[in-house]
Amino acid sequence: MKNISKYKVDMSIVLCILLFAFISIITIGSAERLLDESANLVLKQIIWYVVGFVFVFIIMFIGNHLLYKNTWFLYAFGVLLLILVLFFGKEINNARCWFQIKGIGNIQPSEFMKIILIITLGKMINKFKEKYNNPTLIEEFKFLIKVIIVVGIPSVLTFMQPDTGVVLIYLLITIVMLFIAGIRYRWFLIAFGILGGLIGIVLITYFINNDLFINIFGSSFFLRVDRLLDWSSGSGYQLENGITSIGSGGLLGYGINNTPIYFPESSTDFIFAVFSSNFGLIGSLLLFILIAFFDIKLIVARNVKLSKHSAIRLRCSTSSVYW
Repeated sequence: MKNISKYKVDMSIVLCILLFAFISIITIGSAERLLDESANLVLKQIIWYVVGFVFVFIIMFIGNHLLYKNTWFLYAFGVLLLILVLFFGKEINNARCWFQIKGIGNIQPSEFMKIILIITLGKMINKFKEKYNNPTLIEEFKFLIKVIIVVGIPSVLTFMQPDTGVVLIYLLITIVMLFIAGIRYRWFLIAFGILGGLIGIVLITYFINNDLFINIFGSSFFLRVDRLLDWSSGSGYQLENGITSIGSGGLLGYGINNTPIYFPESSTDFIFAVFSSNFGLIGSLLLFILIAFFDIKLIVARNVKLSKHSAIRLRCSTSSVYW
C-alpha cells in the first residue's frame, strides 16, 4: 500500500465534501428547532467534521499502510464495541445501539463498523486477487465463505441491538464490493435466490398466521417486519409527516430554519425532509446533482488510479521478460 500523499488531490472532490458539510450543518440547525430541547447538534456536527478532516490529513501525510497493516485489529475492535453496546449501551426506542458519553453525546458503534468493513473487505479482496489471477469455482467459494463469516459476525450483533437498517447496509456494502471485484455472477444469482426464498418463507408465515410467526421468529422480529410493511404501505405518523413536509416545500421551500411540520427524529433518519422543506424542489434537485457529481468523480478517480497501476504492472512484467 503506497503513501497516498504522493497522489494529487482532486480539489473538486474536496469542494464537494465542504459543500456537504455546509449543507448538513445548516439543515441540522433547522432540524434542531423541531426538538423539544436544545442538544447542541450543530456544534457537535462541526466538531465531528473537524475531527474527521484531521484524521484525513494525518492519513494523507503518514500513508494508509498502517490501516492496511492493522486491518484485523480494527475489525476485532469494531466487533468488541458491538458486543459491549449490547450490555452497556443506552436504550432508545427499544433499541440498544448507542454508547452515551457525557459531554459528547451518543456514539453508535455500528456506524464505525461500516467503515471498518469496507477496509477489511478491501484487504481480503486485494489479497485474494494477488493470490489468484484466474480463480476456480472452489477457490472463489472458499473466499466467499470467509467473507460471509467476516460480514456475518457484525451483522448478527447489530441485528440483536436491534438495527435491521444497518445490517442491510452491511450487506449492500458487501455485494457492491464483491461485484466490483469481479466475482462470478452465478454467486450473486445463487445468493439472491436463497435470500428471495427466505424472505418468501418469512412473509408467507407472517400473512398466514401471526401467532405462528411469533412462535418461530419471536415478537421482536415480528415488530420489525410489521414496521417495514407499515412503511411500504405508506402509513405511519413519521412517514406521513415526512412526506408532507417534503411536498409542502414547493419549488423553493420555506427557507432556512423554517420547517412548519413536526415529525420525530428530524435530525437523523428524516433529515432530507427538513432539507426539502427548507429549500424545496429546486434545492433538492441541486443536492441530487451534487451527490451524482461527487460519486462520478470518485469512480473516475478510482478508474484513473487503477489504469495507472495496471500500466505500471504491465511495464514491470514486460521488463521482467528481458531479464
